[in-house]
Amino acid sequence: MAKLAFLGLGVMGAPMAGHLARAGHEVTVYNRTAARAEAWVAEHGGHHAPTPREAAEGAQFVMSCVGNDDDLRQVCLGPDGAFAGMADGAVFVDHTTVSAAVTRELAAVASEAGLGFVDAPISGGQAGAENGQLSIMCGGAQADYDRVEPVLAAYARICRRLGDVGAGQMTKMCNQIAIAGLVQGLAESLAFAQKAGLDSDAVVEVISQGAAGSWQMANRHKTMAEGRFDFGFAVDWMRKDLAICLAAGDEIGAPLPVTALIDQFYKEVQSMGGGRWDTSSLIARLTR
Repeated sequence: MAKLAFLGLGVMGAPMAGHLARAGHEVTVYNRTAARAEAWVAEHGGHHAPTPREAAEGAQFVMSCVGNDDDLRQVCLGPDGAFAGMADGAVFVDHTTVSAAVTRELAAVASEAGLGFVDAPISGGQAGAENGQLSIMCGGAQADYDRVEPVLAAYARICRRLGDVGAGQMTKMCNQIAIAGLVQGLAESLAFAQKAGLDSDAVVEVISQGAAGSWQMANRHKTMAEGRFDFGFAVDWMRKDLAICLAAGDEIGAPLPVTALIDQFYKEVQSMGGGRWDTSSLIARLTR
């Protein structure tokens, strides 16, 4: 059992930190809104701290799951940042989906301070976090990964090291690129079925057993057909992720024409007031 800090208690971070506490680790949490950290401690035990630095003091591993590049810099750097409180040899594990550039930037700062750094973005959504069934894509030194992997098992369905620092973020980009295309394909299929007068449940029952089957089809077809999107991974966050993907594609010379198009479809959903809707809301622009 380890002494841990967890920074960021949103819809993903709070249940992830909870799994660490239930696994028997000593967990100190930090959240920008202190009331959320206090509520987490009331439910799970452990401690909460007023700054990332204080949360990280004495921790063997510090996990973060925040919003974007700037949020990550804020919890890592400066006199109140986690790096200032971490002891030599401790490992910082970032679960946020951010750019590979900020990952490498912060990993370099960590290295200079004698700290390990593993980028470990996650996939599986809120349900995956709550059920401890996340896919974790890691980048970092093998020795750092080997130390942290048994801890991540508390909420991992699968956890793999893909390469050096930044490899985890690049793999998460592959994940988001694939999801964007899958959701749009499913949205068009369901909208087509509705306009053709077909029973969408019956259609999915048949086609899901063949080559068209996917996690998105199994888990989202009913709510998509019913126009329910008040859950899951928000469109605003998906657009943030797709912007990272498109920028990286330009940098490495990887064309992403479908991703770019679907990003614009999500922009249209935002204009419909759906910024906080689940990403499956792509169907809304086809059925309004």
